[in-house]
Amino acid sequence: MYISKIKIKNFRNFKEKEVEFTEGVNVIIGHNNAGKTNLLKALALVLDFQGAKRLVIDDFQKSPTPDIDDLKNNPPKVTIEVVIKGRHDTNNIDNEDLVTVSNWLTKLDAEYEALLTYEFFLPEKEVEKYKEAVKDINDNKVIWKAIEHDFLRYYVYRIWGGKPENQNQADSESLQKIDFQFLDAIRDVERDMFSGKSTLLRDVMNYFLDHEEEDEIKKQNKDKFRQEITPIVQTVHTRLQKGKEQIQTYAQDTGASFHGNAKPDFDGSISEQDIFTALRLIIRYEVGIDIPVSHNGLGYNNLVFMSLLLAKMQSDTSKDYKGSNAKVFSILSIEEPEAHLHPSMQYKFLKFLDKNKGDNKVRQIFVTTHSTHITSAVQLDDIICMHNENGETVVGYPGKVFPDDDPKNSKKYVQRFLDATKSDILFAQKVILVEGLAEQLLIPTLAKYAGHSLEDNHIAVVNVGGRYFEHFLHLFDTQKSSYAINKKVVCITDRDPVRKKTQTENILATEETGHDEKSLFTKCFPFEYGLDSGQYEYKFNGEAVKNNYNDAENIEVYFADEKGKTLEYDLAFSNPSLNLLLTDSIGSKTKPYLRKMIGKRPELLDEFIAGLRKKDQENLKTAINSVDITRWTEDDRKNAIIAALYLKAISKGENALDLSVALEENLSKKATSEYQDFQVPQYIKDAIEWIRK
Repeated sequence: MYISKIKIKNFRNFKEKEVEFTEGVNVIIGHNNAGKTNLLKALALVLDFQGAKRLVIDDFQKSPTPDIDDLKNNPPKVTIEVVIKGRHDTNNIDNEDLVTVSNWLTKLDAEYEALLTYEFFLPEKEVEKYKEAVKDINDNKVIWKAIEHDFLRYYVYRIWGGKPENQNQADSESLQKIDFQFLDAIRDVERDMFSGKSTLLRDVMNYFLDHEEEDEIKKQNKDKFRQEITPIVQTVHTRLQKGKEQIQTYAQDTGASFHGNAKPDFDGSISEQDIFTALRLIIRYEVGIDIPVSHNGLGYNNLVFMSLLLAKMQSDTSKDYKGSNAKVFSILSIEEPEAHLHPSMQYKFLKFLDKNKGDNKVRQIFVTTHSTHITSAVQLDDIICMHNENGETVVGYPGKVFPDDDPKNSKKYVQRFLDATKSDILFAQKVILVEGLAEQLLIPTLAKYAGHSLEDNHIAVVNVGGRYFEHFLHLFDTQKSSYAINKKVVCITDRDPVRKKTQTENILATEETGHDEKSLFTKCFPFEYGLDSGQYEYKFNGEAVKNNYNDAENIEVYFADEKGKTLEYDLAFSNPSLNLLLTDSIGSKTKPYLRKMIGKRPELLDEFIAGLRKKDQENLKTAINSVDITRWTEDDRKNAIIAALYLKAISKGENALDLSVALEENLSKKATSEYQDFQVPQYIKDAIEWIRK
């Protein structure tokens, strides 16, 4: 069985929310104050038998726009429902599961369901007194103060099994069969591991003493221990004899022996468990060095502690060891397991948890995290995204957003490429999707030139590695899936105009060559676009992406106008006289020509073109000739030539890195005479303005 969902009402930041879970590992992510910790606390209120159940006034959800009449007539109540789902099976585990939840069942078929409901409420006999006390108060803050000071002490909690309207209190014997272990983010793991006096360490050692040995062998070992320890204890007694006499003398002199002639003495027996107090946890390194666990790093100790906890949970489910007190359903809940862990260890730890779950040592695992390395270690189906939108907690399920047929295998694509870098797409409050590394490097800097900080607005720039926006946009398209993550997303893409010969031209070419000529779309410059509609068919990249998401309110697509091509081209077109664009990544032969051409009609154009590859020479000559026959202004034609030359001269990735450094350095000089004016292309300005609102 497993916890399939939780419904939370009026608890902390949850006004009313339902969250679904998977059978195995559930990784809960989201920005700060999205409600991740509160979700685990809600689970603990229902499932942690030994945990605190009473709430304080700040545990109630206080709506920023409350209905004061409702607050007057109905004392606030916290309700948390946990749905447990299972299967009828001949498997012993499932049969034992069914027995455990039998009194809580709400549905009994092939996949049975049981319900546990936690309620924290004002008893009925106090309700009229409450209504009378608050009837003349018209300020909700004053009402909450009255609840805290005058009525909270009357509040009670109950855990109901089955349908809550039946008021059937869940029996404690069955609740104790659930082992809910919660590790919060601020934990002192060293305190629990320094010595065998630790309850956790002692319990684990007890369980693994003579682990998996037959009962007869265990009995023989215990007898042997008693035989071997007795002479050792006797030797200690002998060595202590004179000291004991001295202690007894002090006791008599101080009057400690006055009552009943009592004398201090020493117990003469030691159990195996007593020996544990003499042991301490050490870490043994391969080089032969032993150090106490207290001298290890915090991250390593976290791993050791969680290993001990998992071992204890295993011992608590053992019927051979615990008998009828054995736990049936083990749940591990961890806040931020990445604390103090190296990224590679975070990845390995999540893989270990997943395997541990598969071995049925821990039946279900809940993890909250801010680590992209952890999300990259699990499946999309295991991730739950929590997002705060206008004061309301919104929940998304990345694994459930893809269509059932999924013709483009988008789910597999996103799963494959959701590495630690791209996982930012799930964590950020807002997201800018870009095609490649150049945009990823430059967009944050361009935002600063536009007067905005992406970091301050919790906006992440994620490189999807090409024109693959559609795969990732499934995650956010709330128009097509109720499971989508409702956050603002903008795609910044290259316009990238292309053309291919028309069908008529292909037929003519086939007749001329005698071969079946089929034309493919090839890149062209903006000033070539639409010049010869009789011979070519034209289109541009950004249009198709934008048309697919016209109805999605939280998704927008931006690209350059008809004069644009790629980001690098657009930067040069908008800044035709800016020497900052001439980075060190531009070849030493090309750079002098570009420097002389920038800012005027290039008289060295032929010499520049001669230095290019033959194919590039032909393409560029044709393109430049096309500029002269367009209806563009003189300035636009000049800028287009410079932008085309610039695009041919650069190496995109390396140039983007150098350019981002140069632009950042220039920005630091803004208040000085050395600052060079830089124009951000309009479509990028528009995209940044939209995403930050």
